[in-house]
Amino acid sequence: MKRFLIGFIGLICLIGHIGPIGTQAHAQQQDKTRLLLILDCSNSMWDHWQSNSKIKVTQQVLLSFLDSISRQHDVDVALRVFGHLNKEQFGTRLEVPFGADNIYRLQSKIKTLVPQGGCLAAEALTDALSDFPATGSSRNLILIITDGMDDCDAEICDVARQVQLSGVVVQTFVLGIGGGAFSHADCAGSLFPVPHEEEFAKTLYNIFRLSGKKAKVVLNMVDSRGDLYETEHPVAFYDHRTGIIRQSTIYSVDNRLRPDTLLLDPLVTYDMAVFTHPPLRREAMQFSIDKVNNVDITVSEGTLKVHYSGQRPQWSMSTVDVIVRSAGSGERVAAQEVGETGQYLAGRYDVEVQTLPVTTMRGVEVRGNAATELSVPMPGMLVLSKPKGITTGAIFRLRTYNEFTPYGRALDGQVEFVTDLNPSTAGERLLLQPGQYELVLHPQNATKYDKVQTKRFVIESSQTTKIQF
Repeated sequence: MKRFLIGFIGLICLIGHIGPIGTQAHAQQQDKTRLLLILDCSNSMWDHWQSNSKIKVTQQVLLSFLDSISRQHDVDVALRVFGHLNKEQFGTRLEVPFGADNIYRLQSKIKTLVPQGGCLAAEALTDALSDFPATGSSRNLILIITDGMDDCDAEICDVARQVQLSGVVVQTFVLGIGGGAFSHADCAGSLFPVPHEEEFAKTLYNIFRLSGKKAKVVLNMVDSRGDLYETEHPVAFYDHRTGIIRQSTIYSVDNRLRPDTLLLDPLVTYDMAVFTHPPLRREAMQFSIDKVNNVDITVSEGTLKVHYSGQRPQWSMSTVDVIVRSAGSGERVAAQEVGETGQYLAGRYDVEVQTLPVTTMRGVEVRGNAATELSVPMPGMLVLSKPKGITTGAIFRLRTYNEFTPYGRALDGQVEFVTDLNPSTAGERLLLQPGQYELVLHPQNATKYDKVQTKRFVIESSQTTKIQF
């Protein structure tokens, strides 16, 4: 224990040499850091560790640590404790709130803590949100000090996620002492195991040291030929543990073709998504403050364009959407318009052109650094005059073998539903893809099948077909 305390005193000197905790490398005004300590005072904290009980070792470390930060005006500390009230009341309480010059109050309270109750980490974490002042600019952190979470409330994971979603707390940490079991700690916060006494103070200081700094991250995006990728794309960084968005930006390069540098929290493990079509993903990435962290990404993209073939008709053409899906899975990747060029990762796609009826092209290959062009026939115009009175009806397309439909391949003689007719109008104009069609009309007040009228017709590209009943 003597060696442990000597090491800790040396660590305090190191803190004084480095300067105020939370100071960035650049000289700009920093927000206040507010740290809420949540201390476990369950019965197991009486267990012997190495030189003393876990609670006694914890008290010694915290008292010395608070001494080391007592003159740091950019750090504000509060204390919430659970399991210490009495054996019948396993509750939690904010023992020392945030406030200026409260170090003596914190130390006095820590000296008097007596473990008595069970593990109520989830309840303490729930109440913690109201412990932070609503005013002032601050970086709010929670540090749970516990010797194990196996006997804690199982809902700690749900509670921790709600804390992160609240936007009040930047990050939650779990300092796990004594080599205990921490089955729920991964979801409660970033876990820092402390199996040995001599690591306690060092780990506590490292959390504070990192919490005041940012890691420099550079995205090095290149194409399939190894050339710098210059196209801008949105990028999102998620907390790997909770799945919650932590930072979003747009990848870009400057006028010297150099990627920009991101500043990210070094205490967070990240999942990253680059929003290409489809998105590129990286998981479980950690970044150091001691170097520039380079993330190398190869983006092999090509272009895809759908256009009309054939003579342009005299009538005006409306906008037609193109839906691009991953080949085989049906997962939607992106949407564009006929005549528009889109960028996609190299691969195979199913392309649905929202003509009438839908034109489907399956297994279309997009190659890196190459252009893929597809064509659909220019539509024809159907001019339909219906009988007087309200008439319901529908149009079907007669399909031939091996044609693709949105539902698969067609067989000879099969029909594909195209559209319903508007029952309240006497005439309609429809742009239809070239092919053979069948029109079915049901006159107003007709009650027998023999009153239903059918008529087959052909649509040709850029031509007008008139039908009158």
